Amino acid sequence: MSESEERPPFDHAEAPSAASQLFDLRTIIALLFAVYGIVLIVQGLFFDSEAEIAKAGGIHINLWSGIGMVVVAVLFVIWAQMRPLVPPSER
Repeated sequence: MSESEERPPFDHAEAPSAASQLFDLRTIIALLFAVYGIVLIVQGLFFDSEAEIAKAGGIHINLWSGIGMVVVAVLFVIWAQMRPLVPPSER
């Protein structure tokens, strides 16, 4: 391939496609963190017994772990929105 036949430089101004956004690994990881985080928050708020809390040294470990996981999920979504994937164009 000669220099005249090479593709033009990658254009970051193009809008990302819906499919590339949907199957972005960061989005999938964020979804998993969010689901598990919500499950842990519900477990920590409604189903932890005093004995389980005592085993964890008096810390509501499920609640705090769930909150941490939801925060990580939000960070992944923000990252995916700020730096979206842009597939190379076929020119």
